[in-house]
Amino acid sequence: MKIPSGQKTGVFTFLLMLTATYVCARPGKMQMSQLNQSTITPPQPDSLVPLGLCLENYAYPYPVKYITLDLQYQTLKMAYMDVQPDRPNGHTILLLHGKNFCGAYWGQTARVLAGKGFRVIIPDQIGFGKSSKPSQLQYTFQLLAQNTRALLDSAQVGKVIVLGHSMGGMVATRFTLMYPEIVEKFILEDPIGLEDWKLKIPYQSVDVAYQSELKQNYASLKKYQLENYFHGVWSPAYDDLLNISAGWTLSPEYSRIAWNSALTSDMIFTQPICYEFGQIKAPTLLIIGQLDRTAPGKNLVPDSIRQTLGNYPLLGKLTQEKIPHCQLIILPGIGHAPHIEAFEAFIKPVLDFLNQ
Repeated sequence: MKIPSGQKTGVFTFLLMLTATYVCARPGKMQMSQLNQSTITPPQPDSLVPLGLCLENYAYPYPVKYITLDLQYQTLKMAYMDVQPDRPNGHTILLLHGKNFCGAYWGQTARVLAGKGFRVIIPDQIGFGKSSKPSQLQYTFQLLAQNTRALLDSAQVGKVIVLGHSMGGMVATRFTLMYPEIVEKFILEDPIGLEDWKLKIPYQSVDVAYQSELKQNYASLKKYQLENYFHGVWSPAYDDLLNISAGWTLSPEYSRIAWNSALTSDMIFTQPICYEFGQIKAPTLLIIGQLDRTAPGKNLVPDSIRQTLGNYPLLGKLTQEKIPHCQLIILPGIGHAPHIEAFEAFIKPVLDFLNQ
């Protein structure tokens, strides 16, 4: 295997490349050389650790298992954690991660839920975390929901409680709509997709999005998270979330990670779920951090339009009205990721809802 020119890759990084190529996926017909793999990664702090394509050198809070999926003429691996309680209560809860996250950030949530007797299933969707990063895939929320159902079937899970955060809320919504017969309860934590951005934001092609992703570095990622997730207040507790995304930009395989990010961004922008909330049948809990202002693509519009996007205090109320049997929990002073920023404020209404 040829080490890309212009990158400082030692033996450790070279081994990561070999591991990623063998473990992550069998590439499709499209070769990554077509995706401008020669692009030089922007300089980043020396303290960051380059991370493997499938986070081979990043430890998750619980043992990781895999299922194999044959999708669109390629064989891919979907990673997940299966946290077993000491004293099972007979219920299973599914935790679905957001776009700029992976299943690892559910560690504390899983520990508390397992302590209450729940079996906890935490997948990394294809294209994310420790799962395969295909060189080409037509991403849809229906596909991610089908993959998740396949995982649950392989784990012999019948009924399930579904909890989705951020993009995971869109996956959770599609899953709940597709498989209402197995969803006991439905929880959304600051989901994106509560509005249809394409009504106000111009479309950005996958190729343009890919070029934008290639320019990401530690500084740009932290700026985005600070402004959109954590309302201008940074805590050391957020460093681990940032270091995963930033560590990936140091990977010699970053072009593939960036490509998958561009593909999933297109899915998010072009496949709204906000028009179907009225079809949800399961009892629902909607948790909204009142300082959340997340709206993908709002940087592409004038400030006058930008101010109308990502208004979560309003979006939360409008969404509650759309979903039958929906309870709304308002969290003042909290942003896009309550289970990271203010865990106790997040977990209490979740447990109360689960006990109803």
